[in-house]
Amino acid sequence: MTEGAPHLERRFGLLQATALNMTNMIGVGPFITIPALMSAMNGPQAMVGWLVALVIAMVDGMVWAELAAAIPGSGGSYAYLRRAFGPQTWGRLMAFLFIWQLILSGPMEIASGFIGMQEYLHYVLPNLPAKWTPILIGGACLILLYRKIGSIGKITVALWIGTLLTVGAVMVTGVFHFEAKKAFDFDPGAFNFSMGFLFGLGAATRVGLYDYLGYYDVCYIGGEVRDPGRTMARSILYSVLAVAAIYIGINLSINGVVSWREFVPAGETPKPVVSMMMERIYGTKIAGALSWMVIWTAFGSIFALLLGYSRIPYAAAVDGNFFKAFAKLHPTKDFPHLSLILMTVISVACSYLTLGQVIDALLVTRILVQFIGQTVALMWLRKKEPEMERPYRMWAYPLPCFVALAGWAFVFFTYENKVKAYGLGMLVLGLVVFGIWSSVSKNWPFAPKR
Repeated sequence: MTEGAPHLERRFGLLQATALNMTNMIGVGPFITIPALMSAMNGPQAMVGWLVALVIAMVDGMVWAELAAAIPGSGGSYAYLRRAFGPQTWGRLMAFLFIWQLILSGPMEIASGFIGMQEYLHYVLPNLPAKWTPILIGGACLILLYRKIGSIGKITVALWIGTLLTVGAVMVTGVFHFEAKKAFDFDPGAFNFSMGFLFGLGAATRVGLYDYLGYYDVCYIGGEVRDPGRTMARSILYSVLAVAAIYIGINLSINGVVSWREFVPAGETPKPVVSMMMERIYGTKIAGALSWMVIWTAFGSIFALLLGYSRIPYAAAVDGNFFKAFAKLHPTKDFPHLSLILMTVISVACSYLTLGQVIDALLVTRILVQFIGQTVALMWLRKKEPEMERPYRMWAYPLPCFVALAGWAFVFFTYENKVKAYGLGMLVLGLVVFGIWSSVSKNWPFAPKR
């Protein structure tokens, strides 16, 4: 590298990495998905789905932790799949498919933050036109992220502190006003096993997984993390454990004040359940204040997601697997500015869909290539490169891998057929596009024989 040329700087430590993951994970998720969660199984037994999601997130987090520690560059799954399966052969295909699904699923995840934020903004600013909210918030995030990584680390910690204050306020309020008869108001036969129970559990698990998504966000900016072999693995595991405790506390706090029967079935528009909870206890002024705190938390999640996902097209472009223009860094601020702009624009566009649509689309497109593919990649790397340096090694290997594979398969097959068809259709379309691109560019598997 030429001295003085733009380059990624390793400025993120364990605190910033954990803050990034947790800010992403908490975001607006638990504040907007409780109605969807309770509707999945028609009652608080849907918390079982959150526990299933926690098990999947824990074992999948161990997969991410080992891969991140061993392959500590930027790009996350892109780098892991490419390295495991061979950068010039099958790894090239898997890396392309990951980028293919990310260009849609990443903005979908970010868009869910915009959608959830709109309901809380409408509560405090009822005259604000909803159609302008994503544009205004997206523009604000873009301005904050358009700077060097060192100052971004400080902003990340500040947003994280606001997130912790928000969840703390909700849980403390819940402790002092908790009513067990509301929180554990089960219908007769709520736990009777049937196919309906199984598919309801699958739906609840999907909502739970959506809420947990983000425990791996630091992996996407691995090239900007100090001591990545230790920092990324620890931040992933710490984030999953901390957020699991927070989620359970938030869920019980809200359901212990506002009966689930008041917001089930969930509609297409998520209800501002925290505003409902606080208004019932303290009145509209305090409810408004807490609504602003939830908006802060949602903003932090959008900020964290845009930061992480903007590094992936850059990493792919550097390797020649995406448009060359995206391989450029900002000439003075040393970050992939074109990738950031691309992800922001697509995210804003996706925010005009419904919450249910974006959750289904982002999960079903990731399961086959990213989550299942990455677990297989770890197992293949263990066999192919046993001597590879691994600062973190998965506990009880390979059991967590098998649990992760079973969990992701369960989530995929409990989707409605049309959603599964969408996920498989996107995969097939990606394969076709890869084949055409490789044929035109004379790359594997159509490279001329020597």
